[in-house]
Amino acid sequence: MEFKFFNRELSWLSFNHRVLQEAKDPSVPLYERIKFLAIFSSNLDEFFRVRIASLRSLLVLKKKTQKELKFDVAKLIDKIHKTVVKLQEEYGSIYTEQIKPELIKNDIYLIDHTQLNEVQREYVTEIFNVQVVPHIMPMIIVKKKITPFLRNQRLYLAVKLSSKQNGKQSKTDKAKRFKYAIVEIPTNHIDRFILLPKVGNSNYIIFLDDIIRLFLPQIFYGYNIHESYAIKLTRDAELYIEDEFAGNLLEKIKKSLAKRSSGAPSRFLYDKAMPSSFLKFLKEALLLSDEDLFPGARYHNFSDFFNFPNPGIKSLNYPELKPLKSREFDSFDNFFDAAKQKDFLFYFPYHTYDYITNAIEQAARDPNVKSIKITQYRVARDSKIVNSLIKAAHRGKDVTAFVEIKARFDEEINIKSAEEMQKAGVKVLYSLPGLKVHAKTALITRFENGKLKNYAYLSTGNFNEKTAKLYTDYGLFTTNGKLTNEVERVFEYLEGQKTGYIFKHLLVAQYGMRQGFQKMIENEIENAKKGLPAAITIKVNSIEDERIIKKLYEASQAGVKITMIVRGLCCLMPGVPFMSDNISAISIVDKLLEHDRIYIFHNNGNEKIFLSSADWMKRNLSRRIEIAFPIYNKELKKRVNDIMKIKLQDNIKARIIDEKQTNEYRHDESGERHRSQDDVYDYLKSLNV
Repeated sequence: MEFKFFNRELSWLSFNHRVLQEAKDPSVPLYERIKFLAIFSSNLDEFFRVRIASLRSLLVLKKKTQKELKFDVAKLIDKIHKTVVKLQEEYGSIYTEQIKPELIKNDIYLIDHTQLNEVQREYVTEIFNVQVVPHIMPMIIVKKKITPFLRNQRLYLAVKLSSKQNGKQSKTDKAKRFKYAIVEIPTNHIDRFILLPKVGNSNYIIFLDDIIRLFLPQIFYGYNIHESYAIKLTRDAELYIEDEFAGNLLEKIKKSLAKRSSGAPSRFLYDKAMPSSFLKFLKEALLLSDEDLFPGARYHNFSDFFNFPNPGIKSLNYPELKPLKSREFDSFDNFFDAAKQKDFLFYFPYHTYDYITNAIEQAARDPNVKSIKITQYRVARDSKIVNSLIKAAHRGKDVTAFVEIKARFDEEINIKSAEEMQKAGVKVLYSLPGLKVHAKTALITRFENGKLKNYAYLSTGNFNEKTAKLYTDYGLFTTNGKLTNEVERVFEYLEGQKTGYIFKHLLVAQYGMRQGFQKMIENEIENAKKGLPAAITIKVNSIEDERIIKKLYEASQAGVKITMIVRGLCCLMPGVPFMSDNISAISIVDKLLEHDRIYIFHNNGNEKIFLSSADWMKRNLSRRIEIAFPIYNKELKKRVNDIMKIKLQDNIKARIIDEKQTNEYRHDESGERHRSQDDVYDYLKSLNV
């Protein structure tokens, strides 16, 4: 039979709908719901900047070339457009019909410029004159003569004006009397939301947009203000350097970053209340096409809701998660002594990430440490880990950092931290042409008893102490030579020393990761055909690679039971008769972002468990350096299995991924309630290890 696949872009939109469901869920604290509105908006912006821009670029291909694609580009873009409009309508409904009334119930009032009392008006006048005016640069638009450049993702008010000159005018003159202008809302300099003076126990907040609306007559002195509407242009953010092999990649990326803000339009978002004549003028004056136009609400850039001011009501957020500590790990004087005794597996943010930052700091200070090697994909601002690496270099240690400067939207911060490390004497290696290094690992080499001993750290997540508080990720400390020796080989490859390695324990993309996963799937197929128990359990961010999906379909048809947790896009279609009957899938979207990847193969009772930085996507398996590392310790294997079982029981925040990806919540008819993120915390706390 012909295997079917769910479209990648539509599946991603289905994932973003799950984010929107969190904003809609009345059981979620109000400010967390607002945060999910911000996440949805931020996700959608990135989707248009990258995915839609790439799709639109396919439209310029010759018809013959387009026919060779597996899909109709124009039809897909049209379907995406309709889906996005539907999601934005739901978004608007959630905001106006649920969020705003809930704010009012909590004595928080989001008001506009027409609702200000005298004291509030004086307050915003002071803000406007002192903080806003220095950043206001109004621009008149004259079609075919003056075309202002709209900066990427910046907010603007489009304004319809007329001169205050008096006198009679003919109908023709009246038609010509209107002028159009834009003014940028300077959210890069001033907070989007202004907390106003309280009235009794009531809290008042106003958009910066509305403060500017209030003072449009002052900004456009000498003109009558007729209408104003919010607009925003999203531009193509792809750097288009993925496969370049020649030249200085760092310099190319720096130049490309400078051009990113001037990329081709991918979405022009406008207030749907804008009259068609006004929109037509803007479309023609700004050289936009019909495909660029997307109707929106009165306000755009809801990603700014990440910083929506809380007037001090703690109950409006989730209680802060108190990170757990390891009693056993803490019984040692330092991480070297601990790791020599046994493997330690931490699960963040349930466990404190201090164990990682402290380990790098201890390595930087330890006089017996000879070298530190580390991969960096997304680093935190003011990173403790980067600071420790700099200190280690200052102390004369051999420090090597492989910095991935093609990590989308983190290129600038990665380059900045890399240059700081270079100045301190750290050996910085940059991106490999044609590949991204997505593996998350560190290797510390120490003199002990006259010999060199390797300490390795392998993780599913970045060396980023900020995201470690929000993302679920595993991190393993080990001195097991089977693993540390192969981590050393990975770094030798990254440093350009050797190629052609054979890895027996780690699965390394470019060195047999795909083949390793396929072999383990095929082993389950063979066991199922022999009548032996056969099962695969995986947890990933995304699954898109067609070769892997086909192999899973084959496994399902052979009788292998496949259970999946997929947070994001899922091109595999579970539960389809005769194709994927034995495959079930859920997605968990909750207060923490499910980021760890886990691969469990039954192997006729001799279970194989791998944790990884890699999803089952073509880019991870074919165009990146990734690592999947095995868990050998029985105690740790049980822990990973227990946590997976807890997640698979979730019937509060789990959605069923079905053939149509309708995002129905999963329910338990017995009435038992299982919220996996809370249950995992309780489980780890009870272990007290």
